[in-house]
Amino acid sequence: MHKTVDTRYTQERELSWLRFDSRVLDEARDESVPLFERLKFAAIFTSNLDEFFMIRVGSIYDMSLSRQTHVDSKSGLTPAEQLQAICKTVPGMYKQRDKIMSQLESRLRSCNICNLSMEELDGKERKQVERWFRSYVQPVLSPMVINIHHPFPHLPSKSLNVVLSLRREGKRCFGLVPIPKTLPAFFQLEEGGLRYLLTEQVVLACADQLFETYQVEEKHVISVTRNADISPEDEDYDVGEDFREHMQKVLKRRGRLAPVRLEVQGEPSEELLTYLCQRLDLPRAYVFCARSPLAMGYVFGLEGKLPPESAAALCYPKYTPQWPAGLVKHTPLIPQILRRDTLLFYPYHTMEPFLKVVKEAASDPAVLSIKITIYRLASTAKLVEYLAAAAENGKDVTVLMELRARFDEQNNIAWAERLEEAGCTVLYGFEHFKVHSKICLITRREKGRIQYITQVGTGNYNEKTAKLYTDFCLLTASPAIGEDAAAFFQNMSTSNLRGEYEHLLVAPYGLKNRLLERMDEEIGKARRGKEARIFIKVNSVTDRELIDKLAQASQAGVQVTLNVRGICCLRPGVPGLTDHIRVFSVVGRFLEHPRIYAFGVGTESKLYIGSADLMTRNTERRVEIACPVWDAAIREQIQHYVSLYCGDTRKARNLRQDGSYEAVPIPDTGVELDAQAYLMEEAVRESTQAPVPPSKETGKGKRLLRRLMFWR
Repeated sequence: MHKTVDTRYTQERELSWLRFDSRVLDEARDESVPLFERLKFAAIFTSNLDEFFMIRVGSIYDMSLSRQTHVDSKSGLTPAEQLQAICKTVPGMYKQRDKIMSQLESRLRSCNICNLSMEELDGKERKQVERWFRSYVQPVLSPMVINIHHPFPHLPSKSLNVVLSLRREGKRCFGLVPIPKTLPAFFQLEEGGLRYLLTEQVVLACADQLFETYQVEEKHVISVTRNADISPEDEDYDVGEDFREHMQKVLKRRGRLAPVRLEVQGEPSEELLTYLCQRLDLPRAYVFCARSPLAMGYVFGLEGKLPPESAAALCYPKYTPQWPAGLVKHTPLIPQILRRDTLLFYPYHTMEPFLKVVKEAASDPAVLSIKITIYRLASTAKLVEYLAAAAENGKDVTVLMELRARFDEQNNIAWAERLEEAGCTVLYGFEHFKVHSKICLITRREKGRIQYITQVGTGNYNEKTAKLYTDFCLLTASPAIGEDAAAFFQNMSTSNLRGEYEHLLVAPYGLKNRLLERMDEEIGKARRGKEARIFIKVNSVTDRELIDKLAQASQAGVQVTLNVRGICCLRPGVPGLTDHIRVFSVVGRFLEHPRIYAFGVGTESKLYIGSADLMTRNTERRVEIACPVWDAAIREQIQHYVSLYCGDTRKARNLRQDGSYEAVPIPDTGVELDAQAYLMEEAVRESTQAPVPPSKETGKGKRLLRRLMFWR
């Protein structure tokens, strides 16, 4: 018996995610996007789909094997029914990508950027490729005939392989050529623009040479996707074992998990598919055929090889993150932060001011300690250098490093070792609860008084993604926020997840309840006939309790606006249930990543930024932080940003009642707004201005205008 759930205004999570990925693919179709950028969106779509199968399908697959009856709280579907719905939806997405890729490849060829096959090469070019194959590729290949003496091997997740149907002396057998990841993704021809062959296509073309004594009847490139949804808590853990060592074991086991997808390039025979499905123990429904390349990471390698004139014509104009107008660049930043709160908005602003604050703190005699939570870092990180320098300078440096940041585990293990070697205290989070918060606390003693500088962000301390993702970084010297931050780190170091905070909203035990309280306050206002509004910007909305509360707010007459980048299990516009809710998504040049929670109207509104999406995993199973924004100037900034996104008519799409997306209507003026493009231009303009406080008249006028824009 299925548990009865109310699905009148909700939708299945995975199908919502697939619709979001289709939104990404729409950018590859958009003629207003530069041609090579469209190719990158197709690559991002592919990467997203890979991760979807590894994590989401993997998780549902595990649940489908359980004896317990699981029913999705938003759709009422069992895991088996969810998998059926996914397998029914995905083939159409492959067909869309194939069609778009064919169009893009054709257009790029007219710009002399050509993804070639061996059949297209002239004699000279073919010799180039064959020489490269014999000299660099063939020596590292390990072709095998699969028989009783050579059983079907383990295929690592997302590795590329050439599979062959062979015949010798009237007997059928199969061959396999794994393509090592040590090989480059493509081979570039020496002359004539950017003309290249993908490595797997070269191996495919030359595979006959590897099986000279056999007749090759059929050959294809294949890739297996394995379940990667493995949790360290699911593993036996020796209490005497170093947690880093434990994580290394977990990572090794991940590579052996069950297949959840088989991709085949081309049109294989049923005989070959049957054979592969048997060997992989994979149902036929989990096999997807495509004409496009199965791995598209090569696209980002191509970008660096584009001739300058091609890059200028086919890519977005280069954008350099700007220094924020509110800070004087060539003077110490800590005194400036002590005088006035500062907000950085990546990637429009550079991450450098935050890094410079940490660097200054490392050598500041007044600094006693630096404490920080880290979830993801770039492979090269100035932040680690500065934290290490601080420890070497005698500062008390505590780093709460989350080793379970999915697919970044190995990187985090290496950084943890580096920080420990420098003398930092490194903590590793909690059993069953990932630490996903983004907070840094610098404690100073000046003239006998304790001073705090607290940084709270919506994104990771990743210097690479800070140029690609939009995120907020708040720097404040507020004593009240600093005291809460100090209490937070003390609680973390003593494994106290139930600590109480005056102002910070902290999951897993405080954030969700406080958000519900804020929503209830707006519901109360609406029922009393007062103006009531809720604005939330997050990446995903799946938490059933919060969804129901938002529906309740709509039914009470609260105007609710949700800017949700990806998954949204709430369906807006359902008469009598969610008809006062607008949900929209923005997919553009940069990946939208900030989390904003705003309740109320005008100066009395309660405004927070934080690290948590409205997902149960964030609100109940992670350590997350949301910070109130009190500074009037920064509230104006955030309201200005929000008003721009709410008014976006170029990259925004409204979520419809049925879960699909539609374009935002163009205003009567005919002038479209691209919020990201506007903010880039604005950041460049403001960077040339000296940080001078606005006049009283100007400030008042701007505040009024922005309040009106924010809540229009």
